[in-house]
Amino acid sequence: MGETFISIRRIAWLVAVAVIVLIANVTASVAYMVIYSYLINPGHEPQYYNDHIQIAAPYCSIVAGMPLMFLAGWWVGRWRNSQFAVKSALVVWLSYAAIDLTIIVLAGGLTSTFSVLVAVSLATKLAAVYFGASFALHSRTA
Repeated sequence: MGETFISIRRIAWLVAVAVIVLIANVTASVAYMVIYSYLINPGHEPQYYNDHIQIAAPYCSIVAGMPLMFLAGWWVGRWRNSQFAVKSALVVWLSYAAIDLTIIVLAGGLTSTFSVLVAVSLATKLAAVYFGASFALHSRTA
């Protein structure tokens, strides 16, 4: 009997992958801020760097998020049952988007200007996770 896509265990693993991507993405923003504050533009008060990361974090999320989501899509696309590669990748993205949007809304950060960056960030991550899963499928069949 073939495995079905919808199982609690599969969904839990896919949500875990989304959380890992989210943590890695936040870590990339922190790493950027450390490099910026110690190597690129040192010597300012902490508030200067707090203000800077508020502006830079969405861009860090876009730049770091694309390769992270591509890798996540590729990884889940190589899991045992490849017929669900794209569906699995989309569940990762949907989980990521739900968590990310919840955090942003609860933090009160969804302004009209920021909404455009959030939309770009989520759209690029969706494309990246899809291409990652597609790449995994094509590399398996090649």
